[in-house]
Amino acid sequence: MSLRAISLGLAILTLLSGAPAGALETLRRGNMAEPDTLDPQASASTWEHAILADLFLGLTTENMHGEPIPGAAERWDVSTDALTWTFHLRPNLKWSDGAPLKASDAVFGFRRLFDPKQAAKYASLYYIIKNAEGVNAGKMPLEKLGVCAVDDRTVEITLEAPAPYLPGLLSSPQAYPVPQHAIAKHGEAWTRDTNMVSSGAFKLTLWRPHDQVRAVKNPLFYDAANVRLDEVIYYPIDDETVALTRFRAHEIDGNYGTRGFPINQLDWLKANMPGVAHITTALALEYMVPNFRRPPFNDARVRRAISLCVDRETVANKVMRDGRVPAHAIVPPGTANARATARLSFADWPMDKRRAEAKRLLADAGFTADRPLTFEYVHMTGHDARRSIISEVAMLKDCGIIARTLANEPKVHYAMFHQFDFSFAKSAWRADFNDPQTFLGLLDSRAGAFNSGGYVNPAFDALLDRARITLDLGKRAELLAEAEQIALNDDAFIPVMYMVAKELSAPYVKGFAGNVTDMHPSRWMWIEGRP
Repeated sequence: MSLRAISLGLAILTLLSGAPAGALETLRRGNMAEPDTLDPQASASTWEHAILADLFLGLTTENMHGEPIPGAAERWDVSTDALTWTFHLRPNLKWSDGAPLKASDAVFGFRRLFDPKQAAKYASLYYIIKNAEGVNAGKMPLEKLGVCAVDDRTVEITLEAPAPYLPGLLSSPQAYPVPQHAIAKHGEAWTRDTNMVSSGAFKLTLWRPHDQVRAVKNPLFYDAANVRLDEVIYYPIDDETVALTRFRAHEIDGNYGTRGFPINQLDWLKANMPGVAHITTALALEYMVPNFRRPPFNDARVRRAISLCVDRETVANKVMRDGRVPAHAIVPPGTANARATARLSFADWPMDKRRAEAKRLLADAGFTADRPLTFEYVHMTGHDARRSIISEVAMLKDCGIIARTLANEPKVHYAMFHQFDFSFAKSAWRADFNDPQTFLGLLDSRAGAFNSGGYVNPAFDALLDRARITLDLGKRAELLAEAEQIALNDDAFIPVMYMVAKELSAPYVKGFAGNVTDMHPSRWMWIEGRP
């Protein structure tokens, strides 16, 4: 065949495919915010999780529905007392540089998580592992941690108490095996795009801060044959309106991760771009956080007054109007292993009665019309965030409370939040695993940065401890509900709404599925018929 004939044939194929010959199959994702880090053990945000879940493979991982499935471990066994979990790694696992991935890499990852020198924010959420709290506090050597390599393909994890949610917990980045050889070579610089070695479906090729993170298919991934994308680009977009503009301009193929589009554009999207807007119930809570370390929020009367003044039904049903549900408790409906009996005591009161009680409490605490309760209310930027904050501030004003708002981009907001540098803040928490513990654990006095409000109640902690050692799931659910009621009675934080995931996804992006955990690994997606 002549060179001219070959060229003509390629041109015809190009026209038929609708893409340039040799073009990469690229998914362009909006990703909420600029990552602070791409070190799994140091990560602490959903926008970091979205990238790291593509770059690394945990002992367990997530399917397209956000459910935990086997990852680096092809299977696991659980002892009869539910305290020892034995994970069997897949054969011939490799890092992206060709080095073998061994059980020792998993042990190394866990030891990094609890090493006091790392100061990992998420460490406390894994205290269910034997001796983890003592190791993290520097009271025990790393070798005492209840994670060991039986051999190159077997990881044994010993727990302090039964944890039916462990497979879901291990799919989060903080529990990922990491490449000991690469970290030894590059130190803290191992996460640079020129140095990173990873194990997931994709490998890092570019990290240009405040612009994009780029990853390409990892040919050494154990299931590479079933990964259909060649490349993924993640764009930090912290405003839903900007995300929608870029989506309409075909600069991104989707905006994933709760804040996909401004809700006031939903009707327009349905009429003009049918099938691209997705709203899914999520295991997520939006709540207010009073900082107990700062007066007057150490006063129970002040906290209760604020909670009384928030008309949750109006915020959820009339202001947001996106499927969110008013929250009169902490644990979202539909959470596994939960008993939905805890509830705010005034949930059924009419607003007039609630406002009157709030004003009485404020007066008792020394706040009057001449000396109103006044504070700074910090929150994240974003179209929908502004809508809810404006309505809440108006509700507080009806009770004589003056809240002055301060908005920050998500990365700045949560840095301040985890450093306790606030008096009163808005926050949200998406379940890391499907169990009440992921929400109630935020109020454990030993939860470090995640107990940002500084709530301490020994009775609450004791119930969590009892629940941890209770094998009977029904009894465990009762104990957790009892703990939840204590926190609600204390106004440990102020629940406002159970959230939804609002996401944009182009019709040509296949393999996308809305789910309660709001996680969408690129491994399961592909492009088909991009215009």
